[in-house]
Amino acid sequence: MKDMIEIRWHGRGGQGAKTASQLLADAAFFTGAYVQSFPEYGPERSGAPITAYNRISKERCPVHSNIYDPDYVVVVDETLIESVDVTAGLNPDGAIIVNTSKKPEEIKPHLKGYEGRVCTIDARKISIDCLGKYFPNTPMLAAVVEVSGCVEKEAFLKQMEDSFSHKFAKKPQVIEGNLKCLKRSMDEVQE
Repeated sequence: MKDMIEIRWHGRGGQGAKTASQLLADAAFFTGAYVQSFPEYGPERSGAPITAYNRISKERCPVHSNIYDPDYVVVVDETLIESVDVTAGLNPDGAIIVNTSKKPEEIKPHLKGYEGRVCTIDARKISIDCLGKYFPNTPMLAAVVEVSGCVEKEAFLKQMEDSFSHKFAKKPQVIEGNLKCLKRSMDEVQE
């Protein structure tokens, strides 16, 4: 389908990949896009591999299946690179974004011959610096927006501020930390 971006998220239960996928869909929806966000998992427990998906389009999308040939892949947990074929079907014109302290050239040899763009971000460091705890989904959400351009940057940040203001109305310090985390992540994603 023309003008559609498909994103596949790989994470572990409890890391927030599903939530990040939903937040991305919400942000895109409020810019006028048609969106889909859905997870794929069974009776997994915390720490088990999960997959989540996004479709973002300018037109209504009649497809309602898993995404087998994504434009972008987000890997929330670097250890999944060795146990899951995270690059399966990945469009070489797209990119993979990996949560790691390593540089893209250090990750590329582990990606089963993938020849497209490889991006990395140290979501752990950014999250701990900005939020005081490790929440990898917030930095990874910002990184996929930065790399893919699936949502205009300023519209994304405004939507996230509105979302955080509603969700954390009684904890304004959390709002500030999350917004700082998003902005820093957009600046620090490496390619």
